[in-house]
Amino acid sequence: MPKAYLISAYHSVSDSNKLAAYRELAGPAIVAAGGRYITRGMAARAMEAGVPLQTVIVEFDDLPTALAVYDSPAYQEAVRVLDGGAVRDMRIVEGI
Repeated sequence: MPKAYLISAYHSVSDSNKLAAYRELAGPAIVAAGGRYITRGMAARAMEAGVPLQTVIVEFDDLPTALAVYDSPAYQEAVRVLDGGAVRDMRIVEGI
């Protein structure tokens, strides 16, 4: 079964305190579900419609696991805490 990837590209951050609180909850929820951070940092370069802010890529063993993490109570609590503190484009894709 192919691996799956959660990709999050930030467009703007309006509340760094909310973002910090989100990270404190999101990281452990992702790791507990078997997620492995591939990268988490500022974009070295943004092209076309890209924004040079934080990009996060997390690898999971398979698509069902990645989808379950996003919907899990622990991760949804992190999303609740973020509460509009950042605008991001988040997606889950299956590897090839």
